[in-house]
Amino acid sequence: MNDQPWNIGRLLSWTTDFLREKGADSPRLDAEVLLAHARGCQRIELYTSFEEEPAEQTRSDFRELVRQRAEGAPVAYLVGHREFFSLSFQVNPDVLIPRPETEQLVVRAIDLNKSSTVSQIADVGTGSGILAICCAKHIPECEVTALDISSAALKVAAANAQQHDVADRIRFLQSDLFTGCPADSRFDLIVSNPPYISTAEMANLDIAVRNHEPHLALDGGAKGTEVIEHLLPQATARLNPGGWLLIEVSPHNAERVEQLATAAEGLTLHETINDLANLPRVVQAQKQ
Repeated sequence: MNDQPWNIGRLLSWTTDFLREKGADSPRLDAEVLLAHARGCQRIELYTSFEEEPAEQTRSDFRELVRQRAEGAPVAYLVGHREFFSLSFQVNPDVLIPRPETEQLVVRAIDLNKSSTVSQIADVGTGSGILAICCAKHIPECEVTALDISSAALKVAAANAQQHDVADRIRFLQSDLFTGCPADSRFDLIVSNPPYISTAEMANLDIAVRNHEPHLALDGGAKGTEVIEHLLPQATARLNPGGWLLIEVSPHNAERVEQLATAAEGLTLHETINDLANLPRVVQAQKQ
């Protein structure tokens, strides 16, 4: 076996087994993404090159990526990008890695625009800018204000907006929720994927999340709703009459957020949207 060449097929097979032993959830996919990155090609191209022996530099780069992945580093950070809503976004440890569950916010935003024109949108806690950019791409007439407390995250978001040709319709502001937003700004739609993991739950997160993704964007306080509790009254004050607020939540605290939204003066709670796993994911409310 040791005399066999280290071609792409063998590299992928060995690495898949190795990462599986290290506890990776998707070892084959991880191996393919990392090798494609080291080789400078699309992942699909690996399937027509199984017999090819990569150059020594490619193998060296691949070994280093695999080593870091085995130690818990997320693949998205290692390769510097992640797909979301069929678009590729730059990511680094200053921003959360986009999750499929968050796409529900974009889908709902697009649906709302079909029934009533959504011209002004705010994305609170924009991170890598995925929500702001997807809204700008799929609701062409809208203007977006993207807010984040992290200046480093805003740099990533601004670069992604340039990459997707929507920078002219997105205003990026460093702001703790709405505190840094001009006082006269009003919105038809506010979307947010705020920190919603409880402090106790943080200790039990997967090592790739706990040790690598920004805690500022994850930790929602003792109940997981601390940031949301501050967001609700600020968002209500910023919504136009009839405007909508969409908040991504954890299935563990969705009921608590629904209670908070019901109690918020000036808001009417609507049915919570489930994700593809049929778990409560997006709490939605409308300005009275």
